[in-house]
Amino acid sequence: MKTLAQTPISVLDLVTYAEGAQIGDAFRHSRRLVRAAESWGYRRYWVAEHHNLDGIASAATVVLMGYLAEATGSIRIGSGGIMLPNHAPFIVAEQVGTLESIYPGRIDLGLGRAPGTDPLTMRALRRHSTGADFDANVAELMSYLAPAAPGQAVKAIPGAGLDIPIWILGSSTYSAHLAAAIGRPYAFASHFAPGDLMPSLEIYRREFKPSPALSAPYVMVGVPAFGAGTDERAEFLATSMYQRSLGILRGQRTALQPPVADMGAVWSQGEALAVAERMALMVVGGEERLRAGLQQIVEATQADELIIASDAYAFEDRLRSFETIALAAGLPRKID
Repeated sequence: MKTLAQTPISVLDLVTYAEGAQIGDAFRHSRRLVRAAESWGYRRYWVAEHHNLDGIASAATVVLMGYLAEATGSIRIGSGGIMLPNHAPFIVAEQVGTLESIYPGRIDLGLGRAPGTDPLTMRALRRHSTGADFDANVAELMSYLAPAAPGQAVKAIPGAGLDIPIWILGSSTYSAHLAAAIGRPYAFASHFAPGDLMPSLEIYRREFKPSPALSAPYVMVGVPAFGAGTDERAEFLATSMYQRSLGILRGQRTALQPPVADMGAVWSQGEALAVAERMALMVVGGEERLRAGLQQIVEATQADELIIASDAYAFEDRLRSFETIALAAGLPRKID
């Protein structure tokens, strides 16, 4: 039986910014957060690709990965994920190959099947690939990162032969089958889509085929969480996360909104239930409540790793949230 104390914890960063903030500040805040996360003992730090979404500045995922890797020395930096329908697999292989060559042994490549945007923006990205091509695109990308074969006409330089961990991301059962078939680690986006979490994990573990990259199943579970000095303070600040989820449900995506004392004045009863369903794994509180909630998730999912999404209207509150989560999880801090 796995325990929280035995479970690595990582950070998922959408590079969010608050209403009225400068986008450049979002990048500088992520750089501060990744340095802090490294010192607090987090295993990896992933940034997610999104396009044309107010409040989220993580469009150029690979550029941000380099910016964050340059600021740190040991924490793994990855994509959570690169949305493969938006990119030619060959270009992705070259880009992550470049990063791995500059920061050897520190780069993760998480791959997603969704475009991370709306259909109109996807057309603006000039790509005609769809989620239906995902399996073929993953196989093509893996071929470019494999050692180059004699006489191979098209080689990723850099990229070919580099040991870059490839993760399959999913928010439904579809990607569980693929991750199992190719023997790769599997990350489930239960921080916003928990509905298929348990069936997906069961499929992945049951169907897993060992590969040269991975001998046994490895699961990372996404968790929305917020920590603060007291349960009451955490509950208040977490309302910014609830408001963002509510905006998605309403089709009104906005930058992060200030916390509110009473969410009942913001949403209807039906909307509250819908947000609760979308954020069913949400853990909010001080150290003790966070520890208990995260332990329950580890026990229920038998996750090999958790990856935490935590946002706040004020960056300093977000920084304290991740520090509180690290303390609750008992992460091994680095001593300067």
